[in-house]
Amino acid sequence: MAQSMKFMAEHQRVIAENIANNETPGFKARTVEAPDFSSLVSQYGGAGGTPRVSRPKVELSGGMTALGARPPQAGSRVIADSNTTETKPDGNNVTLEDQLLNLGQVQADFAAMTNLYRKQIGLMKTALGRG
Repeated sequence: MAQSMKFMAEHQRVIAENIANNETPGFKARTVEAPDFSSLVSQYGGAGGTPRVSRPKVELSGGMTALGARPPQAGSRVIADSNTTETKPDGNNVTLEDQLLNLGQVQADFAAMTNLYRKQIGLMKTALGRG
């Protein structure tokens, strides 16, 4: 839950940056790459310590590099948003409507995660005889 809430906080920050740069010429909308939970699968459900779920590794070919593809930066989870609806004549592809929809989804996910956390604490209190 903590990792998911940190992801949502970072995603909210990136959305705010997109909105702030809505009128910046050439600015490209960004988003946050979803967290990889395969380490949790290997810790709690993997047979023999190997995860049942894994993230595919993508290696850039010469053709991809020639087209302008860049390798991901180490540790960076902020990536270019490929789900944009339009690009303005100045090269900016931030759409306020899309960003506000994304922000609403983050808010709904955060509320759901907060409720799950609240229920978990309540169950622990009940198990301890304090609830």
